[in-house]
Order: sequence, then C-alpha cells, then structure tokens
Amino acid sequence: MNTGNDSAPGAARPPRRVLVTGASGGIGAAVARAFAAQGDRIAVHYSSRVDRADRLVAELPGDGHLAVGADLTDPAAVPPLVAATVEGLGGVDVLVNNAALLTPAHPPVTTSYDDWTKAWRDVLAVNLIGAANLTHQVAVRMIEQGSGGRIVNVGSRGAFRGEPEHPAYGASKAGLHALGQSLAIALAPHGISVTSVAPGFVDTERVSGRLAGAAGDAIRAQSPFDRVATPEEIAAAVVYLASAEALWASGTILDLNGASYLRT
Repeated sequence: MNTGNDSAPGAARPPRRVLVTGASGGIGAAVARAFAAQGDRIAVHYSSRVDRADRLVAELPGDGHLAVGADLTDPAAVPPLVAATVEGLGGVDVLVNNAALLTPAHPPVTTSYDDWTKAWRDVLAVNLIGAANLTHQVAVRMIEQGSGGRIVNVGSRGAFRGEPEHPAYGASKAGLHALGQSLAIALAPHGISVTSVAPGFVDTERVSGRLAGAAGDAIRAQSPFDRVATPEEIAAAVVYLASAEALWASGTILDLNGASYLRT
C-alpha cells in the first residue's frame, strides 16, 4: 500500500504541487499564500477574475506559480484545467476544493419556484458537482504519479447547523463532506488522503455586507470569542490536513467555527 507522497513526519520534503480552486480571493487566496510560504508551488484557479488571480501569483513567495482559469460548472472544462495544472507544475500533489457559489437568499416560503430551482441548479453545479468532477480528474493524475496525494475540501458549518436563507448552499456543503468521506475510503489504497474543513463565518469580501451593523454583531456573538474567523485561520487548518502528519486524519471533517456550533 502506498502511504503518500510526503517524507516522514518532521522530515524535510520537496516542494509540493498544489491546485487551489476559487483562489483569486478570500479563503482560497489565504490557502495559496500559506502553501507558498512553505515553499510549495501553486496553481491559482479562477473562474472569471483573471486580474486578481494574476496579481496573487505575482505576490506569492517563491517561483513556479501559475494562474489557471476554468468554469467548474462545465464538465468539459475540468480535464483541460487539470492538464494545464500538471503541465505548469509538473504534476499535482495537493488539491484544495475551495471554489463555491453563494446565490441570493432563497428561503422556500418567499422564493418563487423559478428562483428556487435556479438557486439549486447553480449552487450544486459549482459547490458539489464541479468539485466531484475535479476531484475525479486530479485523483486519476495522483494515481498515475504513484506517490499519493492530499485532497482537502472546504465545506461549511451550514452543512450541520442549517442554512434557512440559503438551503442550497447548506445542502451542497453537506454533500461535499459526504463526498470527501466516501473518497477517503476509495482512495486510501493509493496513498491519497481526503479531508474536509467546516468553517463558520469567515471575514471575507463575499460576506462583508452580512458582517456590517447590528446583523454583523449578532453573527459575531454566535461565537463565545465574539468574532468570526480570519481566512488565515482556515488556511492554517487546510495546510495541516495536507501535511504528512495528518495522513491518519483522512475522512475527517474539521469544525472551524469558534465554538459557535458544537456537535458530537
């Protein structure tokens, strides 16, 4: 059985080749920076914001980084994305499924059927199906390389706590967690670890409006720390789960919500 592509825990290791989806901002950008700070080479995936992706690539420490664009809702776009990553980095050792779509609120009682079905179609296409398709193609490459790998999914607290205003988002993240656990079993014989993180609210541009004013105060008060997470805190957990030391955590869903939602 292959035990992975890392050196022994604590030993020096060569730079890894890391693909981070949705990396042009927010959590994804923080994850890219955290891996690059360890000497890894990063493929910064973007959907439409090529300028931000290029800027991040230029800012990352080290060299050999690149920006790769693809619409993850298009299954035909996934194999070329993986091919561009492998060509640019020389292979792929780590995949971070971070790309996610959060549509306008769609509570069932006040949302029209057309808007309801569109929200579900759009969100699942990115957050679950796109991640599943990309994971399949990356796993094929990792198996061909024969040196194992790491796959880390960025899920959500909402998969457990519920998202009454954004039910498609909560369901998509629950599906992503379940996908990760299924693949943890399926890919372990190839030395590939699959894990997930489940953040609560994170201080990113995407949710800045929701964190303003009294509504933001109420969100921060959900945690006994009276704040929300920083992107760097989520990135630190992702980097750990991709490490040699975390191989035995495969199948894990790591809560990162500042004790705002506790489950057993």
